[in-house]
Amino acid sequence: MRGTVAVIGPGSIGGVAAGCLLHADRHDVVVCARRRIARLTLERPEGTVEVAVRSLTDPMEARPADWVLLCTKAHETASTAAWLARLCRPETRIAVLQNGIDHAARVAPFIPGARVVPAIVYYNGERLAADRVRLRHVAEHDLAVPDDAAGQGFAALLAGTPLRVLLSPDFTTLMWRKLLINAVANPLTALTRQRQAVLRRADMQALCRAVLDEAVTVARADGARMNADEAAQTIATLLTYPPEAGTSMYFDCLAGRPLEIEALTGAIVAAGERRGIPTPLNRAFLTLLGAISDAAGSDRP
Repeated sequence: MRGTVAVIGPGSIGGVAAGCLLHADRHDVVVCARRRIARLTLERPEGTVEVAVRSLTDPMEARPADWVLLCTKAHETASTAAWLARLCRPETRIAVLQNGIDHAARVAPFIPGARVVPAIVYYNGERLAADRVRLRHVAEHDLAVPDDAAGQGFAALLAGTPLRVLLSPDFTTLMWRKLLINAVANPLTALTRQRQAVLRRADMQALCRAVLDEAVTVARADGARMNADEAAQTIATLLTYPPEAGTSMYFDCLAGRPLEIEALTGAIVAAGERRGIPTPLNRAFLTLLGAISDAAGSDRP
């Protein structure tokens, strides 16, 4: 029996997820978006495919789904409340494909008892047009989820697609490791308005190391198992990514959109405050990015 899947937010991450699910054709997939799209082109290393899309623009058109993939930016979660209210029921499982470390708490106010599956996204998605996205595999796995019944269900959902799912018994550590990557890649590409090639500069790597040393201290205090050379390993991982790859914050900055700062740098600063650990460099990033984001928000119609 075919299950039902709703993808909220067909941007860089959601567009890739929707395209992969639609091409696998194992489930009935609906895309919840601001504007209707009839077809979606997915560029991927395995070959470019084009798929027909059933899209909705009004939450009142939505019906409960077996799975909901929430793929908006973390700071846009509240704006999806109407969609979540229509799509979710107690049996629904909602996979949160967002940055940060507080996936379940972020969506809890908007879901009527549905089961949350926090997901870490490793793949690089790029939205080339409203109906065209590009998938780059940049790590051994494309997503990670907790190794429990709900996480195993998510892995089964994506079986047969190019998206490779890791089931992890230590999800807290993986969340923090992903946050470490985002803590330097996103702010530095946004502030310099350069793609990830900028991280190959020696002076940028020194700055990354200092920012990461702060964040690693906070992560350990928050229960993550960090290696002695965690900051160096994070930088080494970043240098394996294609230099032409952008980050979500880089693309948002170029487009003049508000930035996803509270779930990234803001999460590190907030956790540091809870643990009594100073984070002056991350706080400086938060201030600079906040000014950029506020200006972008005030310029929007």
